[in-house]
Parts: sequence; structure tokens; C-alpha cells
Amino acid sequence: MSDILWCLLLTILGVEFIIGIFGNLFMAVVNIMDWVKRRKISLMDLILTALAISRIGFVGSLFTAFLIFIMYPALMMNEEMMNISNISWTMINHFSIWLATCLSIFYFLKIANLSNSLFLYLKWRVKNVVSGTLLLSLPILCINIIVINMNIAVWIDECKTNMSFNSVSNDYVQFFKISLLTNTIFTLIPFTVSLITFLLLIFSLWKHLRNMQHSAQDSQDVSTTAHIKALHTVVTFLLLYTIFFLSLALQSWKNEVLYKNLIHLCYEAAGLIFPSGHSCVLILGNTRLRQTFLSAMCWLRCRLKMLNS
Repeated sequence: MSDILWCLLLTILGVEFIIGIFGNLFMAVVNIMDWVKRRKISLMDLILTALAISRIGFVGSLFTAFLIFIMYPALMMNEEMMNISNISWTMINHFSIWLATCLSIFYFLKIANLSNSLFLYLKWRVKNVVSGTLLLSLPILCINIIVINMNIAVWIDECKTNMSFNSVSNDYVQFFKISLLTNTIFTLIPFTVSLITFLLLIFSLWKHLRNMQHSAQDSQDVSTTAHIKALHTVVTFLLLYTIFFLSLALQSWKNEVLYKNLIHLCYEAAGLIFPSGHSCVLILGNTRLRQTFLSAMCWLRCRLKMLNS
């Protein structure tokens, strides 16, 4: 039974990896081709392109680390390999999450309808707000990397004291848990920002619908549709983000041998839903990307029919 579950979870991980890589690759290629063709790119498309590229690196790094730990577990305990893998994953994870947060901020500032003077000031400077958000996230990234490096230094000192393989393995499990806990805490900041934008979008929609009722107009106007579409995108992001956050939290709490049990594999599969599933949501939620995807599928279907005939 456990072998069947193991194979099933590995299959799910493989499917998530393929969707994550090709979904984000499709999004990046379509936007870059459109950028080259028009010689200009909108802020939203620029955020989507940067997000897609970071997600490709995110999914690729997760899958690579998983394969290395399965095939060459001792390699992951090498000091140099630990520095490279942990710092690179922290950076990729940081930009992946903060770019998604910037997308939520963009939707909020572009679509929400509030009379607050601060909101109006930010609304007219949405490009500066997005750029400023990314710049302000860099000190957070630096602090995160410093904490991770301190954890690595402590782990190396422990290894020098306890030279047996079992002690080193146990110390590595503890280090892995602390690193995950550190990254989980740092992901709370962009999650909170995205949650605030979501709540403000709901408040803006509520105010808009109330005004429409008072003026006896049709509630299904352009602004309402835009609000609902943005809310769908942001709420899906938050749900997937929550699953990813919980998978990190549970991995940092669970005291088990890494990558050697079904429960941990479940956490891995749950965590990979976020970068893979969110790319599908973004493609389906964007009219141009959705139409391009459907056209590509029709072309591929026709080519397959021609080859089979």
C-alpha cells in the first residue's frame, strides 16, 4: 500500500513540476514576444513576466534539491552545497512571493475605488509603489540570508563536535527545520500585505455596490466585473499561498527523516501546488494569455491529427 502511495505522490510531484515549468515558461515567452513585437510592455505584463521567470527558478530548484537528496543525500550536507542551495532557494522564494504580492497591490490600486487621499496619491503612482515595494523587500531578504547563514555556521560547528554520521544527519534535520521555520516567518510579511489588499478590495466592492443601489443602476457594470475578477485572482493566490505556508510550517514542525516518508512527500506535493497552480490561474484570468493558450492548443491538436492521418 505504501509503495502505491509513494508512486502516486511521485506522479503528482512530476505533474506539478511539468505544469509549473511549462505554465510559467508559456507566460514568460508570450509576454516577452509581445514586448519585442510592440517594443513596449505594460506594468502588469512586466510583473507577470518577472513572476513567471522567478517561478521557473523556484520549481526547478525545489525539484533539483529533491532529486539530489533522494539520489545523493550526503551531497546536501556539504558546507558549500548547503550555502549555495539555501541562499539560492531563499532568494528565488523571496522574489517569487514578493512579485505575487506586487501583483495583488497592482490589482488593488488599479481597480479599487476609494476616496481616501493617501489611496488616490498611491493610485496615480502605481509604478512607483510596485518598484518601492520590491526595493523595500530587499532589506528583508538580506536579513533572511543573514539568519540562514548564521544557522549554517551553527550547524557546521555542531558537525565538527559530533563527527558520527547519525549525529550529523540528526543535526541536519534540525538545521533543515530551523531554516524552513525562518523562511516561513519571513513569508508572513508579504502574505499579510496581500491579505490587506484583498480585504480593501472587498471593502471597495461593497462601497461600489452600495452606491450603485442608491443610484438604482445595474450592479453588473464594468467596475463590478473588474472588482470580482481581481478578487478571484487574489483570493486564489491567498488560498494557494496558505497551502504553501502550511506545508512549510508543518515540515519545520514535523520531526522526521527528510524525504524518506510519505508524510513529507505529501508536504512537498502541497507546497508545489502554489507555484504550479497559480500560473494556471494567471493564464486563465488574463484574456490575452488565455486566448493565446487556446490558440496554441488548437494548433497542436491540428498538428497531431495531421501526423496521425
